[in-house]
Amino acid sequence: MTALILDGKALAQQFEAEMRQRVDRLTRQGDGRVPILATILVGADPASATYVKMKGNACQRVGLGSKAIELPASTTTAELLDVINNLNNNPDVHGILLQHPVPEQIDERACFDAIALEKDVDGVTCLGFGRMSMGEPAYGSATPKGIMRLLEHYQVPLAGKHAVVVGRSAILGKPMAMMLLGANATVTICHSRTENLADHIRRADIVVGAVGKPEFIKAEWIKDGAVVVDAGYHPGGVGDIELAPLKDRVSAWTPVPGGVGPMTINTLIFQTLEAGEKAANNE
Repeated sequence: MTALILDGKALAQQFEAEMRQRVDRLTRQGDGRVPILATILVGADPASATYVKMKGNACQRVGLGSKAIELPASTTTAELLDVINNLNNNPDVHGILLQHPVPEQIDERACFDAIALEKDVDGVTCLGFGRMSMGEPAYGSATPKGIMRLLEHYQVPLAGKHAVVVGRSAILGKPMAMMLLGANATVTICHSRTENLADHIRRADIVVGAVGKPEFIKAEWIKDGAVVVDAGYHPGGVGDIELAPLKDRVSAWTPVPGGVGPMTINTLIFQTLEAGEKAANNE
């Protein structure tokens, strides 16, 4: 079987070229002003700093503006809420990203939920999740929304298929399940404590690995012809799924790296552009 490679890196580059044209139109419409993504980094975690820099670089590639706010690790919840409130009230800022994780003394959920719905381009608020789950307008969490855009582009059938999502995080597993359900898939949510996990996965037409453990999902658990989406990334360039033995017997799969990751950042930028367009049109 020749499996389809769901190439997120190539697709993100294609989408960036399309977004650049939209940004150019919006810039002309707005007398030279461009939408701005504000990123907030609390503390000096190297991995988080790298992710924030990558998002700023992606903004630059498509012509969007970026505003990087760096706060000390000693920042309190109240201080972070003040920063978010100021960004909510800044009409030049169209998207707000609070980089996860924040230092332990901060109430992360309270800070996420302080982000205005129309600027929640990373899809992290409870209100945004609720609206998305109900089929109402909201920006989806960037990684699962990126996966959905990837599957849509490659025309992977979802309606009526049995999808198993392994993982239940608030910004990946749970919204992933809701998005697949919204696309008329039949969805089973599993996690690291699910009993007989292998049996659930063997019945899946679509497997989404979002559990955060390297190669936790074994190749032998996945049936021939399944679609395999690996949302994990760990040292050594491996994901949550044991991919190597699957490449010749599944129908489609995402490489690690180069599959889901590029689409996550691309979706964040895409949704920031959408927010800028809505603001420009007073929607």
